[in-house]
Amino acid sequence: MTGRRTVSSNTADNHLGCERRARAPRPGAPQHPAVPTRQWNTDAGTARGFTLTEMLIAVAVVGILVTVAVPSYSSVMVRVNRSAAALYMTDVASRQEQHMARHQAYTAIIGAGGLGVTPPMDVAASYTFAAAVAGNDCAGNALSGPGYVITATATGSQAKDGDLCLDSRSNMTPPAKWKF
Repeated sequence: MTGRRTVSSNTADNHLGCERRARAPRPGAPQHPAVPTRQWNTDAGTARGFTLTEMLIAVAVVGILVTVAVPSYSSVMVRVNRSAAALYMTDVASRQEQHMARHQAYTAIIGAGGLGVTPPMDVAASYTFAAAVAGNDCAGNALSGPGYVITATATGSQAKDGDLCLDSRSNMTPPAKWKF
């Protein structure tokens, strides 16, 4: 044999003095390093992940936005519920006037057997409604002659906003709550 090895195992490569030749890569073959290394790509738009600091900043920004948004949303919902209740009360007042024209009297019954109207579900969740044909009007004066008083008593989270009152003399209390 002329300088050629015929050993079938790699044991010949492990002997001292034997060097392994580096193979030249094939053209077009992907290069794979022997030890995987992480390469950081600093090109814009090719980020591979977020650092802990970036995540903490994002969580802090979201927390601040929630802290500001939730009270604003709550106050808007209170005003929306109040507006819906006031609209319903003006509808009841209109129906009271229709009832007076037909029957020559007001009624203390808002639902079936009286005016025949029920509050919408979203309004009923925030207020309870009552009508009276005797007693005091919204300003605290005694009702003399035919008249009615419609009250909306706030319930649940709406209770902090207060109650509403509308009567046959066009008194709307509290006046600041009736301005839209």
